[in-house]
Amino acid sequence: MEPAEGDSRRDCWTVAFGDTYSQQDRCICAGYDNGDIKLFDLRTMSTRWEHNLKNGLCCVEFDRKDIKMNKLVATTLESKFHVFDMRTQHPTKGFASLSEKAHKSTIWAARHLPQNRDIFMTTGGNGSLCLWKYSYPADRSTKDSDDIEQGVIGSVSQLQNVTLTTQPISCFSWSADKEGLAVCTSFDQTVRVLIVTKLKTV
Repeated sequence: MEPAEGDSRRDCWTVAFGDTYSQQDRCICAGYDNGDIKLFDLRTMSTRWEHNLKNGLCCVEFDRKDIKMNKLVATTLESKFHVFDMRTQHPTKGFASLSEKAHKSTIWAARHLPQNRDIFMTTGGNGSLCLWKYSYPADRSTKDSDDIEQGVIGSVSQLQNVTLTTQPISCFSWSADKEGLAVCTSFDQTVRVLIVTKLKTV
């Protein structure tokens, strides 16, 4: 898939698979340097949704890629990340979302905890990590004034933060086998192995 002839071509900085709950269904979410975020349906080879977040996207990640789309986190330059509720798409408003400022620098990555997809970590250009929890609203969808279903976004709360280095943390990965075990890399040529405790109590 590529832009049509004559359309502007932007740099794609990040991609993620999602909605892979059957043999036929596949989606790719892509983030671009100009702040565009696009959702491509690979079954129909078409653009399902697009939006602009005003800042270049560093990372997009679904909370789980092997289920029907549930949530998506997108991180950007200028200290912001966005959470989208991907269960209900309004024909004109798109997906319900929220934005949050963090790290006071570029947010390089977001990674969901494999054992609990409502908890995720963000990594900052200032060498910090922030642990977040997403809370669902009482109702995930409602009807607008035209009786069309639209999504309802929940809220995020910060559970913990720590500064590990003065350099950007560019990559972070949770262990799928051991809850709370993680590894990260940064621009100071260091690989750090981390343990996050008390995750079952949040």
